[in-house]
Formats: sequence, C-alpha cells, structure tokens
Amino acid sequence: RPAAGADRGGVGVGPVGVEQLQPAAEPRVGGERDASRPEPEHVVPGRAEAVLLVDEPARLVLERVPVDKSDFAPHPKSMPLGKLAPHVAQLAGFGLSILTTPQVDFSTGSYKPLPFQSAAQLVSAFDEGAAKVRKALTATPDEAWEQNWKLIFGGNKILFNGQRFLAYRQMFLNHLVHHRAQLGVYLRLNGQKVPAIYGPSADETLGF
Repeated sequence: RPAAGADRGGVGVGPVGVEQLQPAAEPRVGGERDASRPEPEHVVPGRAEAVLLVDEPARLVLERVPVDKSDFAPHPKSMPLGKLAPHVAQLAGFGLSILTTPQVDFSTGSYKPLPFQSAAQLVSAFDEGAAKVRKALTATPDEAWEQNWKLIFGGNKILFNGQRFLAYRQMFLNHLVHHRAQLGVYLRLNGQKVPAIYGPSADETLGF
C-alpha cells in the first residue's frame, strides 16, 4: 500500500510517480560508469521521465488553476499565481532549448511571458510545448546527452555549465517539478482540489 500523498504530509507512489522510473543505465556523471552493469544499446537518459513528468502531472495542476485569483500570493515575496501558472505552462520551451541549442543567454530578452487568460489557455500552451519536446527527444542522438550545455547571462555570468543530460534533468525537469509543487499549494490555499500526483491527495484518494 502506498503512503499518503504529499498533500497529506507523505510521498506516495502513484501511477505517475517518479519513484517508478528506474533507468536502465546510469549517466556518466562525475566518474566512470560501473563496469559490472551491462550497458544496453541506444539508452537515452531522461526520455521516460520526459513523457511522464512533462505531460500529465503538471497538466493536472494547470487544469485547476483559478483564473480569478491571478493576484494571489501566499507571501509578499512569493510569485503571484498569475505569473507562476503561465511560467509552468511555458517551461516546456526551456526543455526544448536545452535539447536543440548549445546554450541559452538570459540577457538576450527573447523570453516573452505568457498572458494569464484561462486554465484552458495554459493547458493548451503546455501541450504545445510538451509536443515539441517529445519530438525533439526522438531526434536527439545518444551522444548529444553528454555534450556540454550552458546557461549564461550577458556572456560572462555562468548559471549552468555541464552535460546536456544534467541540464535537462536539473534545469528543466526538476525546475518544472518545483514550480508544479508550488502550484499545488496555491490550489489548496484557494479552495481548489489538489490532484493526485505522487499517489493519493486529500481530494483524490485513489481508493485508499
């Protein structure tokens, strides 16, 4: 029996839980790979995570965002809902940049925030971005995951410099999970039902 969901103070293992994703091979990060483990052919790290983490969990949260609460923030230093929700909806575009470019420079000002119009609009933007990421994943060769990728500001401030695999996982997937969790808190504080993500929530018990 899975533990209670994060909304109840625990972390469960649900149908879309990260805990169920066991990669066939470990990425070569910070040292040599364990030679005792067989290396399967054509393993692309992160592709399975992308299907589950990019699509369903964040989408479930975006579907429930109350559009009439755009100014809501749980603390004066917190991002308002009208900025946080569109940010989550647009994050797939950042994953696409990691897959298809050698670096991103934040100082270029190419990012244009998505307006906060409706939950349906946010979900549509998210779906469009996720579809592009899935397409890019299928076109990304195995060796590209070990290539260098940078996130910089102004050409002289380095925010990230490492393997594309780590950039994709840390700067994109973990980034998305982080803000998706924030949105879950915003839903609860505004009386919205919190979806089951890592197992049951207080609103969706999944029979437990």
